[in-house]
Amino acid sequence: MSEVYLSNYYLPTRKEDPADAEVSSHRLMVRAGMIRKLSSGVYSMLPLGLRVQARVNNIVREEMNRAGGMEVRLPIMQPRSLWEQTGRWSVYGPEMMRFKDRKDAEYGLGPTHEEVITDLIADEVDSYRDCPLIFYQIATKFRDEIRPRFGVMRSREFEMKDAYSFHADEDEARETYRKMETAYRRIFDRIGFNYRQVEAATGAIGGSLSHEFMVLAETGEDAVLSCTDCDYAANREKASGLVSESHPEAGEDVKELEEFPTPGVETIEDLLEIDPEASPERQVKTMVYMIDGRPTAFLLPGDYDLNETKIAEESGVEIEGMSPGEIYDAFGAHPGSLGAVNLSEASNEVQVWADLALKERYNLYTGANRDGYHYRGVKVERDLEIDRWCQVRLSKPGEGCPHCESGQLEEQRGIEVGHIFYLGDKYSSALKAEITTATGSSQPMIMGCYGIGTSRIIAAAIEQSHDEQGIIWPQSIAPFDLYILPISWQDERQREVSERLAEKFSNLGYEVLVDDRDVSAGVKFNDSELIGIPYRLTLGRSLENDEVELLIRSTGETEEVPLEDIVDRLKELKAQGE
Repeated sequence: MSEVYLSNYYLPTRKEDPADAEVSSHRLMVRAGMIRKLSSGVYSMLPLGLRVQARVNNIVREEMNRAGGMEVRLPIMQPRSLWEQTGRWSVYGPEMMRFKDRKDAEYGLGPTHEEVITDLIADEVDSYRDCPLIFYQIATKFRDEIRPRFGVMRSREFEMKDAYSFHADEDEARETYRKMETAYRRIFDRIGFNYRQVEAATGAIGGSLSHEFMVLAETGEDAVLSCTDCDYAANREKASGLVSESHPEAGEDVKELEEFPTPGVETIEDLLEIDPEASPERQVKTMVYMIDGRPTAFLLPGDYDLNETKIAEESGVEIEGMSPGEIYDAFGAHPGSLGAVNLSEASNEVQVWADLALKERYNLYTGANRDGYHYRGVKVERDLEIDRWCQVRLSKPGEGCPHCESGQLEEQRGIEVGHIFYLGDKYSSALKAEITTATGSSQPMIMGCYGIGTSRIIAAAIEQSHDEQGIIWPQSIAPFDLYILPISWQDERQREVSERLAEKFSNLGYEVLVDDRDVSAGVKFNDSELIGIPYRLTLGRSLENDEVELLIRSTGETEEVPLEDIVDRLKELKAQGE
């Protein structure tokens, strides 16, 4: 280890917040001299930021190696032809930055590397005896985010650890999946995160099993629904809560179906103004999309939102929106008047999917498939034509837990820092990554992939741990372990003791930052709290009694410690924090 003196170290701290900062991590990373913006979603990492990144990467690398991973480095330039073999060149969308080289060949800047690593292994491995194999890299990725924001939390260019595993059969692949779950938990435990492992959708990566690792923070972009009584947790798109059996119509007599005029009604709120009993939970919301070229109506309670991710998983294909003109041609009405009563009279091509939360509901409201009219007194099984029952709603807080059935789902905000996927043979089949089995037959390898946003971890750590003065680093990834602050570097005793302590702690393996600048004590104190080093030793008047002031940044507590005891005291504190 070594000591660093601030007079020879580039640490451009700032007093003012950047104008475009929306969250604390972005604001503090700029103010603490960790990053500087080059363009929208693209940042330079300065020395202090790079020290944190290195410590994060070391933890990730150690745990990946421990889990049997082997480090590689894969090209960021990826040819179109490779992505076309898996069908993702057209599917991945505008997030991939595409370009042509001087020979007019088309490439993409790799947002992920499933195709590249599978193509590599297809040429290198041909026997089940070589499996399992786990490869990983820590490298720069590029995704052309439509709205880069929050600094390095959602940037276009970022650092990521991505790993890929290859297996002879499903059992072996699932064993590695569980091994990666353990490795990820060890990584995030070592960093010191408060996090949840949650069930997740597979998205553009594909596969049949997926979990995200969410750092809990109020500024998180993702909603996490977790049980109050058990360990169940899922992101909101994946969650499958149990709806209450207590409905507004409970105890009422079943009414007859009645059509009534609703001129100008286009929304749930409009209908409520005409009929005060038409509360959102009593309305049947009807939304329409195309599935495999067929118009499809999705029915759900009016107080819920549609879950497009669930529908895509249920159907196995991407759903497509319909224009108002297409909706009118298919249903004979515009969006505000749609419903599933007598729907076959409007079109035999239309299929209807209903959310499970509508089962056995009655005295509800829905559109009449005739502009300016609605129905009330709707009894779902009696009056609606339904082809398929499944969950099409986004679950929300208050629903029952699908696992223990005793708890309720509550919502927390989360920052995704890791995501693991069981891929099956999606990529190996497309790219002919096949092996010979023990029986002599040939089959595609079974794969998994596992990502961690290593630069995003930095932002997540700040979001989870900061105060009005600045960052409070977890001990495991702090850029320095100890900040030595002499009030006056010109004072011979303060200078001599600072140098002696710096050398002593450095020899003990501490990363030490010494503030030897010729600036005011106020500037030094402000900077030390802004950059958030776990422990600070202040050398001033207390030296007259052979003592130093020790600040514990995480708690703000200070104590006077004799010079002869300071090493033992810091060892004790550091051990408690590990």
